[in-house]
Amino acid sequence: MAIQKITLPDFGEVKKVIIVEIFVSPGDEVEKDSSLMSLESDKAVMDLPSPFSGIIKEIKVSEEDQINTGDFLATIEVIEEQAKPVQVEKELVKEEVKEIKIIEETSRESSASSFHATPSVRAYARELELDLTSVEGTGPKGRILKADVLNLVKQALRGGSSIGSVTEEPLEDFSKYGEIEEVKLGRIKKISGPHLQKSWSSIPHVTHFDEADITDMETFRKQLNKESEKEGVKFSPLVFVVKAVVSALKDYPSVNSSLVPGGGSLILKKFYNIGIAVDTAQGLVVPVLRDVDKKGIKEISEELKSLSIKARDGKLSVTELQGATFTISSLGGIGGTGFTPIINRPQVAILGLSRSELKPVWDGEQFIPRLTLPLSLSYDHRVIDGAEAARFCRSLSQYIEDLKRTLI
Repeated sequence: MAIQKITLPDFGEVKKVIIVEIFVSPGDEVEKDSSLMSLESDKAVMDLPSPFSGIIKEIKVSEEDQINTGDFLATIEVIEEQAKPVQVEKELVKEEVKEIKIIEETSRESSASSFHATPSVRAYARELELDLTSVEGTGPKGRILKADVLNLVKQALRGGSSIGSVTEEPLEDFSKYGEIEEVKLGRIKKISGPHLQKSWSSIPHVTHFDEADITDMETFRKQLNKESEKEGVKFSPLVFVVKAVVSALKDYPSVNSSLVPGGGSLILKKFYNIGIAVDTAQGLVVPVLRDVDKKGIKEISEELKSLSIKARDGKLSVTELQGATFTISSLGGIGGTGFTPIINRPQVAILGLSRSELKPVWDGEQFIPRLTLPLSLSYDHRVIDGAEAARFCRSLSQYIEDLKRTLI
């Protein structure tokens, strides 16, 4: 049995990464493609798969180490005699690595202490019992510097505020009341949690509720599905909503924007990449439908199906999770009459879809049954005011109700 080196593969533009967590120890037997360690770059957190089946002999790195492409990570005693070094091509790596969560820009943090900060800064923050989710980084790509930590402490002392509010108080002992069980959160929830918390606390969220009459849309959708049955193509209601969203975004460009830090200007995006929240066993993942304005409903339907399958199998690549300008979260298949989705920074709005409902609607002479779809638009009130949000939702509803205007 041969001893092989395991090195950091080439991830394309990503050159430097930090080791978040190591899953194996010397003596552990692993299978090919099983996860060895969790890595973080400024774009993603990912698992590193083993290129061989065998027994881990040495671990050459530690958690929180910063490593580069080609660095020596571990040695493994390969079980298969015919084993040869695996030459992993860039695109193959992207498919094999299980992407956990992509942050749209550089404002990402992790509850597993994988912040944009060097190990020495994280150690310094731990000494002060300071939670780095409260610190705004001023270094390159939003990295937290030691000076940023000191500035927060100085501000708290000058202002008389308490840094203690940054750290959570310990829980009481619930076991004195009855039986309990502590279970670990999945990595997706651990990683996305601090980002969601920061989005909620730093963005003034307002949610506008509306509804669209989808009676005609459903009739048209069912007709298309019947006609396309032989081709194996099936259109979901979400496909038509995606197209309608793009039409509404063109009418209201500020909803498809990002606020420049400092709040002095907006970046209006002239492209339309729609993030779709997908429910997986590990948590929500948001793959991105790119350039939706340039695609027909058949292409969108097939792409949406492919991305959803990849998301549930943990096979999404980095590029398939990047670059969304607006996000849709649909709970219609589960239930509910409305909810308040959290905006995914640096986007300024997110659309929630709930379960459609048959309602009696007065047509001037009588009540007739109409199928309606509840909409929930959460928006950044620094960028979008209530009147604009209401107009956007009305425009969206009209595009959904009149698909001819949407699909031309």
